[in-house]
Amino acid sequence: MIKFNIRGENIEVTPAIREYVENKIEKIERYFSEGVDANANVNLKVYNGKQNKVEVTIPLKSVTLRAEERHDDMYAAIDLIVDKLERQIRKHKTKVNRKFREGTGIYFAQEAFNGTAATTAAEDEEFTVVRTKQFDLKPMDQEEAILQMNLLGHDFFIYTDSESDLTNIVYKRRDGKYGLIETN
Repeated sequence: MIKFNIRGENIEVTPAIREYVENKIEKIERYFSEGVDANANVNLKVYNGKQNKVEVTIPLKSVTLRAEERHDDMYAAIDLIVDKLERQIRKHKTKVNRKFREGTGIYFAQEAFNGTAATTAAEDEEFTVVRTKQFDLKPMDQEEAILQMNLLGHDFFIYTDSESDLTNIVYKRRDGKYGLIETN
């Protein structure tokens, strides 16, 4: 049975919203053979024209399912999130079963999934590295890293922080602002 932890940021989680989220996400329960915990975080924030943001996280023993969706209509975002979660489950099940058939993986498909998911050719894809780059990390501050990232036209940039001498990453967010990932 899926347990729900529904929270709202800048929105009151009404009984109607709570019931809709629970009814929709419970539909993916058919893919599981054991009880799981689902954390559905319902957030309402203003993004480029008053969009709603819905996040769902389902931690399992072998994988964590996570989906995020932004939409003008919260109910539509919830519907889209359920579709994303089902695709993730089918993709993971396909990978696990392929590894089991090849004898290269540990069999845990029945541990989390009960075998009702269908596979498609699109979900049977492998992750293939098509290009490899090597470069030296130049010491710089985060402002210079953002300038370099923009000059290159990339969405992220890896650099060595000149003050801490640690590897950091700056990235461009969907809202047009910048994020920073610091390493320890």
